[in-house]
Amino acid sequence: MTETTGTIVALEPEDHTPEGSQRMRSAGKPLAGVEIAILDGEGKPLPVGQVGEIATRSLANMKGYWNLPEASKRTMTEDGWLRTGDAGYLDEDGYVYVHDRVKDMIISGAENIYPAEVESAIFGHPAIAEVAVIGVPDDKWGESVKAVVVLKEGVEASPDEIIAFARTRIAGYKAPRTVDFIEALPRNPSGKILKRELREPYWAGKDRRVN
Repeated sequence: MTETTGTIVALEPEDHTPEGSQRMRSAGKPLAGVEIAILDGEGKPLPVGQVGEIATRSLANMKGYWNLPEASKRTMTEDGWLRTGDAGYLDEDGYVYVHDRVKDMIISGAENIYPAEVESAIFGHPAIAEVAVIGVPDDKWGESVKAVVVLKEGVEASPDEIIAFARTRIAGYKAPRTVDFIEALPRNPSGKILKRELREPYWAGKDRRVN
């Protein structure tokens, strides 16, 4: 992050093994002079293993955004923690696991659902070339999980098939309730999927993007 003046965590060479390990799923441990905490919505630290917003504190962090006091206040806490906007958790050894972007989190029936987990489950389907998961309005649950899928060329799959596949890999309440098919996912020049563009048609006419 620009706000942290660069890298704040790293995965050591000894954590990389040919056969793979749990730690290789992490972003690594904090570098010297860097603190990492997982905060809830009120800015309070969460225990090991619980998902919240990743925050960091070090002498390299910015003091605030130039001439943007409100944005600075949203990003920086009074005691010096910088909110990264990423959702994740710490394990018992201090390794950081990035779970998703906080703004992409879906709240359905009071359950927090992280699109990255759902995307990972769906992406294993042999017919899928690309997938993005978003939250869309739902009158009963507040939001529901929708998968937007790009199929591999010459391959077919039905929404029901993809939903059933996801349910074999993650909890049922996390699986998509609906699936839309498109030719290509919208991306910015650096290749990042523009989920805001995917969400917009479903939220059009609403005053806010939570339900």
